[in-house]
Amino acid sequence: MPKNFASQKKKFFEKLVQSKTIYRGSAVGFLVDNVRLPSGRAAVREYLDHPGAVGVVAFVEENRVLMVRQYRYAVRRVTLELPAGKLDSGESPIQCVKRELKEETGYTARRFVPLLRYWPTPAFANEELHLFAAAGLTPGRSKPDEDECIEVEKIPFKKALQMVRSGRIKDSKTVVGLLAAAVWKPHSLY
Repeated sequence: MPKNFASQKKKFFEKLVQSKTIYRGSAVGFLVDNVRLPSGRAAVREYLDHPGAVGVVAFVEENRVLMVRQYRYAVRRVTLELPAGKLDSGESPIQCVKRELKEETGYTARRFVPLLRYWPTPAFANEELHLFAAAGLTPGRSKPDEDECIEVEKIPFKKALQMVRSGRIKDSKTVVGLLAAAVWKPHSLY
């Protein structure tokens, strides 16, 4: 960390004056905060409040990954994504990734390797995504949520990467997860 990190933080820090929850749903909330800028001026910050989520690059074989196909209402498209899901209250990322892999695909894994954590859209959301790689998979029966219609596919890892490059895969956690797995090669742990 740079020596001047504390002064940089002070230089950019925005002080919360008032916070108002506009909507609180089962998955997300929307807030409007009044803040005081470092310059002393007032500003408004609107953002999505999210408990965080996980995604997993699950190597069912050394060079094949599990992916899920599902309809995403917000973009009105069927997507191909990594198995993933939202953290439940009090749940750790490792507990969540194990649960989501089982629920969405039916598979369990002997090994999970953390890949990275990131903010997909810090300009307007506080969501943090925890990405993992998994190996040593054993098939089982899936139990998707009642509102999920999911189809599981085994995709060659190189083909999934090509789909990212061509723009056929656009989901951020899937793009970031696949690229991270390509860089750090956790499938070599298979």
